[in-house]
Amino acid sequence: MIVYQETKAEFLNDVFTRDIEAVVLAAFRARTGHSVARAEVRSWKESLLAVAKVVNDGTIPDECGVGIEYGIPQTSKRIDFLLSGQDATGGEELVIIELKQWEKAERTQKDGVVLTRFERGSAEVSHPSYQAWAYASLLRDFNEAVDEADTALRPCAYLHNCESDGVLTDGFYVEYLEKAPIFLKGDEERRKLRDFICQHVKRGDRGALLFRIENSRIRPSKGLVDALSRMLAGKQEFVLIDDQKVVYETTLAVAREAAATGKKHVVIVEGGPGTGKSVVAINLLVALTAGGLVAKYVTKNAAPRAVFESKLVGTYKRSRISNLFVGSGAFTETGADVFDALVVDEAHRLNEKSGLYGNLGTNQIAEIIGAAKCAIFFIDEDQRVTWRDIGEKKEIERIAKRARVVPLKLASQFRCGGSDGYLAWLDATLGIHETANQELDVPGFDFQVFDSPEELRKVIVEKNVERNAARMVAGYCWDWTSKRDSKALDVVIPDHGFGMQWNLDRERNLWMVAPDSVKQIGCIHTCQGLEVDYIGVIVGPDLVVRGGKVVTRPERRSKHDKSLNGYTKLMKTDAKAARTKADLIIKNTYRTLMTRGMKGCYVYFVDKALDQFVRSRIDLASADTHVHKVAEPGPEYSHGDESTGLS
Repeated sequence: MIVYQETKAEFLNDVFTRDIEAVVLAAFRARTGHSVARAEVRSWKESLLAVAKVVNDGTIPDECGVGIEYGIPQTSKRIDFLLSGQDATGGEELVIIELKQWEKAERTQKDGVVLTRFERGSAEVSHPSYQAWAYASLLRDFNEAVDEADTALRPCAYLHNCESDGVLTDGFYVEYLEKAPIFLKGDEERRKLRDFICQHVKRGDRGALLFRIENSRIRPSKGLVDALSRMLAGKQEFVLIDDQKVVYETTLAVAREAAATGKKHVVIVEGGPGTGKSVVAINLLVALTAGGLVAKYVTKNAAPRAVFESKLVGTYKRSRISNLFVGSGAFTETGADVFDALVVDEAHRLNEKSGLYGNLGTNQIAEIIGAAKCAIFFIDEDQRVTWRDIGEKKEIERIAKRARVVPLKLASQFRCGGSDGYLAWLDATLGIHETANQELDVPGFDFQVFDSPEELRKVIVEKNVERNAARMVAGYCWDWTSKRDSKALDVVIPDHGFGMQWNLDRERNLWMVAPDSVKQIGCIHTCQGLEVDYIGVIVGPDLVVRGGKVVTRPERRSKHDKSLNGYTKLMKTDAKAARTKADLIIKNTYRTLMTRGMKGCYVYFVDKALDQFVRSRIDLASADTHVHKVAEPGPEYSHGDESTGLS
């Protein structure tokens, strides 16, 4: 949908003789039935006047097509300004201009990301050049009219209020600047943008290209399909094994049937840690796209999206397939059955509301089911680790009651040495589920308990040398001090002279695979859904043993952690329910952390009573389970007052 569409001559007339913002607002209301915030209307007024000054020149044909606010199919994103025409030989040309009112920005260490200030404060956002290029990639890869005509797309960004200070044009962003040049404030920059347009557009087309783009069929391009197929080929980590293949083929058949018939289907795939949920999900994304279906890979957490994309592409840089990986809150305004299929990994992490402030949408499960002919949910209910997680099988079934629901299971275990026994022992030890596995006896999995966090770190560093596949993680019981003081240590255990920084900044989403990540310590939010060969876990003071039982201490979580937001409020009205839910979240968190390792899990327990309790449940006759220097008997707990905790 293009909100406003005219020739260049008519556009200039609307800018200079009418209130262009009012014209666009009226068109927006007529096309969508909705309005927009005042801030957006103001941005139209300023930015469209600025771009009008650029195109108000005889070198740009009056018969060029102008489109404003093109709603990109499958997304809630809109392209600010489009200008269509032809080159000197009659080839179709489309200039895409991303308009920004920013006055300044700051460089970050993250690929294609800058820091800028908005009304509510500063925020990290995509570099304007990356954003313009990404929008062009979406058009190239999914709009049939653009793909079949081999239309030349010319993305750029225009920041008409931003003085040149070298930040946005820094060499760090050169890859995206080359794909989509940026133009800033000033007469000279305005001239450069005009020259950029003139370089590509020689003749007008009276908006014929824009009309075809708006009315085109949405489907994956052959170029995108070929690129995905090449990426997946030969990648051993995405090979399907045993019941993964069965679930994959069954789900693929269901999705194809839903796309062909238009009848809504929902697939729920249950599987524990290491059963290959993500492997199946990525294979489905590629196969569905190759079959000409419009599909996306969806997760609540950004880390799995970033890691799996990097594994497919072979680089940590953003790529053309970035558009296939989205967050679970991306469907608050999506129409019915826009997608043929949505592949939802880590579905247990879905929330009710979306947005930074939890104020958007109604229910993520319902929104996903509504947006796709076939919604595919991969779920492990024992990995719900925050107060807002609503991803349960019964809840999905309840919302999907009008759809055909297909339940499937992944049972074969390929993590933790392929041992279901380890998972059962862990469930029994943490008090999550009652099982018969009271002692750990798993010859194929290396489980070790360490008396010192420093010794644990040394072993993980040694293991990491092999193939960058060992990481340290911890419960979120320590504040993120290094966010404001880059030299400060976060996870500090003074009794052992131990200190490490959280990973929650530069390599946040790629921490599990990025080089040198072993120097920092991760938390649940950056490792869930991912795996390494060896995981080193520091179990913090939120999990302890009292009276021979494993109990939780919600108040020992860091104030920076939002996982238990809602606990204090519920304690005032239903203390029992609050304790039960907090207990589940904390125990599930450590269960998840302690099942990230393919080959081994090494643990240090802050609480000495818990340390001794776990040691007592290890079969020392097993060759692959070890304890390191059993702790000397001492005070039951020595890390602060626990009088306000659970009992």
